[in-house]
Amino acid sequence: MSKIRIAVAGIGNCFSSLWQGINYYRNKAPEDAIGLMHWEIGGFRPGDIEVVAAFDIDRRKVGREVSEAIFAPPNCTTVFCRDVAETGVKVNMGRVLDGFSDHMADYPEDRTFVLADEPEPSAEDVVNILKDSGAEVLVNYLPVGSEKAVRFYAQCALDAGIGYINNMPVFIASDPEWGEKFREKNIPVVGDDIKSQLGATITHRILANLFKRRGVQLERTYQLNTGGNTDFLNMLNRHRLKSKKLSKTEAVQSVLPQPLEPENIHIGPSDYVPWQKDNKLAFIRMEGKLFGDVPMNIEIRLSVEDSPNSAGVAIDAIRCCKLALDRGIGGPLTSPSAYFMKHPPEQMTDDMAFKCTKDFIEGRVER
Repeated sequence: MSKIRIAVAGIGNCFSSLWQGINYYRNKAPEDAIGLMHWEIGGFRPGDIEVVAAFDIDRRKVGREVSEAIFAPPNCTTVFCRDVAETGVKVNMGRVLDGFSDHMADYPEDRTFVLADEPEPSAEDVVNILKDSGAEVLVNYLPVGSEKAVRFYAQCALDAGIGYINNMPVFIASDPEWGEKFREKNIPVVGDDIKSQLGATITHRILANLFKRRGVQLERTYQLNTGGNTDFLNMLNRHRLKSKKLSKTEAVQSVLPQPLEPENIHIGPSDYVPWQKDNKLAFIRMEGKLFGDVPMNIEIRLSVEDSPNSAGVAIDAIRCCKLALDRGIGGPLTSPSAYFMKHPPEQMTDDMAFKCTKDFIEGRVER
């Protein structure tokens, strides 16, 4: 079986967990592979993914071997696999654009990004690196709010003729104009804004759907999140949160029989707590009415390591994108996007998204 060759933009906590996981599962037997939604997709196992190009803007990562860069500050996620294979790939300097928020410079270096003193590549430079590396899929892990930078790399993927997985809440796959660009070039794109394996959004969606199925009228709800990684620090700049809040809110609203009025639903990052590091705490409250208009409410506190929680989803998204490439399918992949992402081109219930993705993997539906 051949390998899936990926390029990565953003060597942060999420990619650290992904690359650790690819190495962790490489020598596992299927029965011992805890934490995967799919052991094999299209003949590809997690260990069949290899990194052939990487981009970042932090001076502690640029120029370093990928297997070293994933453990460099400000990365602070759990190390569950220290023994990772060398890739033979050094991290390239990426384009900054709006990928760095000015307020990040006010924090200690071990918590924040430190811009590398390296010339930024042109679009042509990035495209040439992607082509020369033999990359088949570009995986985007840029910070929330990096609207220009995410679009820059999306265009580079188009120009290089490779698939694009947009794990961040900048709308590419779900934007009709961008979707058409990928469709015209017959290049697959999966997005936008990756769901966690078992995180706040998927839990909130399941509970909202449970209310609907059991005849409970949901009247108001909130989801508050705190964490101590660079993602939460970056999001202290509320101007960078527009797409993120929209993505998370729509993910919950889409499973309700009738959308709640804006004043009755609040979903989004809440605050940065440095000592939490990559641990994310989510507080969910839902208020509704039962039989006879009798009121009820439910509150949940969820604690997860944020980055490993998305890595198992990313492994599946990469393999589905590779399937599309092998089958000659281009444009937004609606089924995998609905299952793996918060803001897909087409919202589905989780049960329907699971079924459609299974049908896609087994070749019963095209996308």
